[in-house]
Amino acid sequence: MIEAVTLDFGNTLVPVPGTALREVVAITARAMAERLGPFDPGRVLGVWAEERDRQFREEVPQFREVDMAQRIVRILARLRGMPAPPEDARWDDADAAALSDPAEAAWAVDVYSGAFVAALPAAPGAGEVIARLALDRRVAVLSNWPLAATIDRYCEANGWTPHLAAIVVSQRVGTIKPHPAIFAAAQEALGGPPPDRILHVGDDWAADVVGAKRAGWRAAWLASRPEDSPLPGSERDESVEADAVVASISEVPAVVAALDA
Repeated sequence: MIEAVTLDFGNTLVPVPGTALREVVAITARAMAERLGPFDPGRVLGVWAEERDRQFREEVPQFREVDMAQRIVRILARLRGMPAPPEDARWDDADAAALSDPAEAAWAVDVYSGAFVAALPAAPGAGEVIARLALDRRVAVLSNWPLAATIDRYCEANGWTPHLAAIVVSQRVGTIKPHPAIFAAAQEALGGPPPDRILHVGDDWAADVVGAKRAGWRAAWLASRPEDSPLPGSERDESVEADAVVASISEVPAVVAALDA
């Protein structure tokens, strides 16, 4: 019997098309330009993109999550005159932080988080699936995401929180899927069910399916995502076999029932 189900967030519970995410960033950039500047909004957007890409180059190969507040601090440092380090060098984050106040970064992060929650609708049926699964088993969100507060806020705004046993996010754990540490953290948060009685559902083959199977879990692959999504993704390979393949989140209760049988 499947005792617990974990669900990925971006492109599983919540489709993240590129157009929508770019608008979230644009809203944040305009707010930063007005309140923390004045800066040219276009300049803020350009520096944002460069520092986002730098963080992914630095952190993802080490299975570490990028940090949104760190990104904001680096952006503000550049906008206020600090030159960016060469591409092959890391920031001196202590020096960068001297050019902003922690409250400024916290405010910008909150703007970004609020814009994301307001702009991106959940996948059709996501809330109903969470509530249905939670009737007779533990359900959690298990996600790579640079801002755990956004997922907390999204789940609360959509009425999912009462049905969730846990929200496990890479920013809090300190490592990203497919690293076994984040699956171990989720298993503990769910009360320690046997690994083969946990089903994880996600759209990223390497992070979600390979990661779950190597942790001894069951895995269902959501084989669809917005074509222009900027979120990391990977191609299906033959390294592991998924327990199920679904086209939408609404198919998950049927998968659980089949695995229970």
